[in-house]
Amino acid sequence: MKNAFCLGMGVFITLVFLLFPSWIFEAGYYETEFSNEMYNENLYLVVAVITAAVAWGGAALFYYVVNSVSFSRWYHWLLTLGVASVLTTVACYAYPNSVFSELGYDFSSQLVGFCLIDFLAAVALFVVASFAMRWWSSNCRHTPIPE
Repeated sequence: MKNAFCLGMGVFITLVFLLFPSWIFEAGYYETEFSNEMYNENLYLVVAVITAAVAWGGAALFYYVVNSVSFSRWYHWLLTLGVASVLTTVACYAYPNSVFSELGYDFSSQLVGFCLIDFLAAVALFVVASFAMRWWSSNCRHTPIPE
């Protein structure tokens, strides 16, 4: 019962993130012209999908693909979290920057501030995904915090 509840809450939190990305991102970083263009080009949704996919994919990779006793310590989990969060941040800088370059805008400095918020969102979603799916892992279910 607890396992299904954790999975359900993880999916619910991720759906809220995907349904209201502009509210969440603008709560952390808002600059009028930049935020308007992110909204107009529907980049908030794209960034949210990338962030959620990499966070859940990274957690699934750790718990079900790697799933090794020798790679089940908290610092291995932290390494996976770091890699997933940095990967998300790089992707969520590169894609909007390419869209803005095609439109003739230069929002490089604004994107750096925005990517800091996205990094925090990626960390939060990775933690949510970890606690949502760790229960069914055969070797890593006690990582990062034992039951």
